[in-house]
Amino acid sequence: MSLQQQITTEFQQRFNQLPTFVVRAPGRVNLIGEHTDYNEGFVLPMTINRSMWIALRPRDDQKVIISSLDFPDFADFSLDEIIHGESWDEYVRGMAWVLQTEGYHLQGWEGILASDIPVGAGLSSSAALELSVARAFWAISRWDWNPTKMALAAQRTENEWLGLKSGIMDQMISSNGKEDHVLLIDCRDLTSQLIPLPEGVSVVVLDTASRRSLIDSAYNERVTQCKLASDFFGVVALRDIPLAILETRSVGLDALIRRRARHVVTENNRTLQAAEAMQAGDAIKLGQLMNASHLSLRDDYEVSSEELNTMVEIADSQPGCFGARMTGAGFGGCAVALVQNSSAPSFADEVAVAYQEQTGFQPYVYICHPTNGAELVEG
Repeated sequence: MSLQQQITTEFQQRFNQLPTFVVRAPGRVNLIGEHTDYNEGFVLPMTINRSMWIALRPRDDQKVIISSLDFPDFADFSLDEIIHGESWDEYVRGMAWVLQTEGYHLQGWEGILASDIPVGAGLSSSAALELSVARAFWAISRWDWNPTKMALAAQRTENEWLGLKSGIMDQMISSNGKEDHVLLIDCRDLTSQLIPLPEGVSVVVLDTASRRSLIDSAYNERVTQCKLASDFFGVVALRDIPLAILETRSVGLDALIRRRARHVVTENNRTLQAAEAMQAGDAIKLGQLMNASHLSLRDDYEVSSEELNTMVEIADSQPGCFGARMTGAGFGGCAVALVQNSSAPSFADEVAVAYQEQTGFQPYVYICHPTNGAELVEG
């Protein structure tokens, strides 16, 4: 039974009727362009066929009530007085608060939520939750849906309601994604370009089953380090520094800060080159750029982990693999690999066995394809 069927059945059993609407928003994996978003650079993410689903119906009052198949507690609050909660429903409350402050008319609803996006794996379950909630409010109230404006509202939820210094990438891809495409995003002006995946390749997500530790403090530390580097060069963001300038005019810059800046500058270049390689259908070049990205994240940005490095090494050694890298903020979570379609099933099996033998962790391997961004499925 699919997750859509599961929540529809659960809704019918609980409310004695079919849901009025079913909405979904996908998770994502970033093919390349890591820690560049908050430096106003470029990213190249794609949606995955794992999503946050909500089955819902309107209410006659201003209350929002959501139960989850994945969490024991539930969301229950009034749109007339939105205050902070204590669990996953913070994302729901925050999204409602932001939408109302931006002038959107909201109505109450009740529903059931379920997800097959692994929590804590770096596949952006939080952005999927935010965008699915936005779609749910839209389904009830029907304002003009603008994917980029909704992505910005979701980012505000994290920045202002939750106090997280997150960039815009996750929300942009979850709202703007398109089936069979990746999205090149300019994180400065939020322009984007849909680019088809090269023919004959699969994207395989490799969950190390090691959950991220110290990620919030390390993330904020990297943000601060990048700001120190951009201030040193007198630019708005590291996106504005050419590699030649970094290499010739960094005398006096702390060596650690120089390495952080070098990753961001070279990663921006790699991301643009990767987009060109995809447009040319060049999977070999794309794989090489992914490999180089991992080395930079491991050595210059220092956000990888022993498990991630092991997973990438195993993936790269398999037949049919063009390239692999850690993906997400780092310190655990997932890697991503670009693999020949014909090799993908055996690749997934071999990597899982080898990784478990070497680390003792049982990994989760997902052969993924891009889906549409946040959308109304029924209703």
